Amino acid sequence: MTNNLNYDQSKDLALLLLRIGVGVIFIVAGWGKITGIEGTQGDFGGIGIPLPGLMAWVVALVEFVGGILVLVGAYIRIPAILLAIIMLVAILTTKLGQDFSAYRLDAMLLLVNVALALMGSGGYSVDKKLQES
Repeated sequence: MTNNLNYDQSKDLALLLLRIGVGVIFIVAGWGKITGIEGTQGDFGGIGIPLPGLMAWVVALVEFVGGILVLVGAYIRIPAILLAIIMLVAILTTKLGQDFSAYRLDAMLLLVNVALALMGSGGYSVDKKLQES
């Protein structure tokens, strides 16, 4: 019983640490896009993303709000999947064909978001508190 308790606590702590890292990265990235939306729209248009004016706002808000939801562990599967999709599109539209060092962070964020979507937010989360009530 003690080993299972230690494992569960370790797993919950590991998920919390992953959520903190991913959440902070996306909150900062999303805020940067929101506060510089004209530049983001121009960048999106420059790489051929359809409806760059709209998609810049969608990506900025998903990154910012999704980052907050991941950080606190609320409804984590939805923002984690959306953030994974954003990272996949970022790799395919801006990084593919470059040296791996150009997209290693993007790849890691893609994989961690997929893992969070599969595993959930863990015990130290809003999701856990919602389950208990």
